[in-house]
Amino acid sequence: MRSYRKELWFNIPTRRAFVNITPLLEDCVRESGIKEGLLLCNAMHITASVFINDDEEGLHEDFERWLEKLAPEKPYEQYRHNVGEDNADAHLKRTIMGREVVIAITEGKLDLGPWGQVFYGEFDGKRPKRVLVKILGE
Repeated sequence: MRSYRKELWFNIPTRRAFVNITPLLEDCVRESGIKEGLLLCNAMHITASVFINDDEEGLHEDFERWLEKLAPEKPYEQYRHNVGEDNADAHLKRTIMGREVVIAITEGKLDLGPWGQVFYGEFDGKRPKRVLVKILGE
């Protein structure tokens, strides 16, 4: 079995964003040379997420509104975590959206459904963060 590892770095200029990273993961699969296996992709920061969903602007707006209702950013003082910090909501949003995805690789391609795309979700941006890509297979 072969193994491939790469870190993808992001520095999102806004506090929150959803970035389609599917093309970057497809590049990783090509670089790895692995034709059959599994790709693990996980956010290495506790205020960021990796998830699979549809790449549709309205849906992303729905996510933003829904997450803000569940874990509003402000007022900052509503959270016990926010003593000298202001990102408690980002920790909660990350927990809701998930930490990682595992995707099958079949015939050298990501085996996603017809609308499936992989996203990096940023909930406390404006600084460098990384995502781990690990591919195992033959």
